[in-house]
Amino acid sequence: MTSAGPSTPVASSESATREILIRCEGVTIRANRSSWFRRCMGGVFAASLLLNVWFFWKPFTGRAQRIPEQHLFGTAGVAERIAIINFEGTISPPFTARWLKVLERAREDDSVRGVVLAIDSPGGFVADSHQLYREIQRLASAKPVYVAMKRIAASGGYYIAMGIGESGRIYVEPTTWTGSIGVIIPRYNATELVQKIGVKSEPLVTGPLKDTLNPFRDMTERETAVWAAIMEDAFSRFVSVIADNRSDLDMAAVRELATGQIYTANQAIENHLVDKIGYVEEAVADLSQSLQLRSYDAFEYHTSSGLIDLILDTEVEPPRTVSEQILQASVPQAMYYASWNPWIP
Repeated sequence: MTSAGPSTPVASSESATREILIRCEGVTIRANRSSWFRRCMGGVFAASLLLNVWFFWKPFTGRAQRIPEQHLFGTAGVAERIAIINFEGTISPPFTARWLKVLERAREDDSVRGVVLAIDSPGGFVADSHQLYREIQRLASAKPVYVAMKRIAASGGYYIAMGIGESGRIYVEPTTWTGSIGVIIPRYNATELVQKIGVKSEPLVTGPLKDTLNPFRDMTERETAVWAAIMEDAFSRFVSVIADNRSDLDMAAVRELATGQIYTANQAIENHLVDKIGYVEEAVADLSQSLQLRSYDAFEYHTSSGLIDLILDTEVEPPRTVSEQILQASVPQAMYYASWNPWIP
């Protein structure tokens, strides 16, 4: 195979295209290397530039992000509206931040006359539950808020419901599980296992309590006392939150109920943890009646993963295997959960 030199130069300046002639066994091939590659790279660069501008400029715009809404029932388009906010799944990042934005949006929207929190959660982290509780308190100080518990609203799921205060009402479905008042810090003791397989854990630490939840050794008396104080602090706060927001319960009554037990809907009503058997529709109807609304538009907010979430893969997934759970047991994460195993509601 032989190749010829460049083709005869084009005299006209109107053509910006260069060509190479390649001769292969008497066949001449014209290869145009002009624009398709540069156009593709230019498009990629432009898209990247726009994405970066959007990503860095967005926090400084000062404008509220548009949260999609969907009409559920009532009269669509009327001025008076009731918002339904769904709390589904574990109370943990990144979902906590999204719920906080939705609660803020409902509080600032003057067309929203009242809010129903539809809770279907086994609980979650202590800090996240309390953040949501405080934001729900702010919402309830601005407009009436009711709670409609679905399949399960236990531990942290019950904690956040207390944010509506004494004036709010809590509805439960006939098959709802709630309660599980208490604190849990998952920890596995794998000392016998590591002895059998011949593994030693020798972490390098700067203090005797730095690896306090190490699953490959027994806890010391000092460590047990330290964590008992930490859990009692969180537990006492949980009990106080319930006593402050349930008019028929005081601290002593709440502590009697706070055994970590799951309560059925009927048991929860008998123990004054909730108010009434009913679904989301009943909660909305009763709320509209208390607001004396002749007509209303009941809608829900939708939050989903954004482009940045997909690119950065910020969705948090729980450990899938027992080995992963054991490895994470050394991370001090106090939680409000409805189970000894935080990944199984």
